[in-house]
Amino acid sequence: MTLRDRIEWLFRVAFLAFVLASVAFLSALTAMRFAIQGREVAMPDVVGQNAIVAQRTLQGRGVGMRVEDRIYSNLPIDAVVRQSPMPNMRVKIGQFAHVVLSLGPQRATIPKLEQTSLRAARIELLRSGLQTGEISSVYLPGWNADQVIQQDPTPGATDNASPHVDFLVSLGARPPAYVMPQLVGMQLGDAEAKLRSAGLKPAKITLTPTAEAVHGNVIGQTPLRGQRVDTNSTIEVQVAE
Repeated sequence: MTLRDRIEWLFRVAFLAFVLASVAFLSALTAMRFAIQGREVAMPDVVGQNAIVAQRTLQGRGVGMRVEDRIYSNLPIDAVVRQSPMPNMRVKIGQFAHVVLSLGPQRATIPKLEQTSLRAARIELLRSGLQTGEISSVYLPGWNADQVIQQDPTPGATDNASPHVDFLVSLGARPPAYVMPQLVGMQLGDAEAKLRSAGLKPAKITLTPTAEAVHGNVIGQTPLRGQRVDTNSTIEVQVAE
């Protein structure tokens, strides 16, 4: 066999190997696609079913169940009010259905909780069979810290879809604010004195090895110069070791 014939033979063998490898890759890709599709199921409709029945229905399709919330509705207690994903959607086996369960018809009247402490409001909600919802806080002069300023739903409401009551709570008067001074380049003792003169707490100190600064000098600070701070702020400084 001449050199030319040998080269042509090797080329044909290499080409045949390439074709076979391509066919094998495409076959594997197709098989993988069918395997993935085979692991998908149609999400069953469990709205209106009792939670236990709904869980069994979902498990029969290889789908789990997670309770996201409970709301008042005309459905019996623990019946599924809403579900996600929606019925008949294709989902992978092992995925979870997120459901909202019924608390039954609304029977509680929202009590007046404004101008009470947050702790007292929570206790009153428990007595009324209600739950604490979202809590937002704001600095407000003239109001004590931890005092309920506003509530949602309003007192006396009876047509609520949810048992949760949201609160706006006072943080009291805002602490005095200061502008963060420049500390970098100062000796540690001078920096601490400057902080105290500005009404701020002594800093949290971190010693940092460096050959580019004088021992004991401040080489970094948090917050940075000019930022707003108050008496509760944590001031950190890095000092050359």
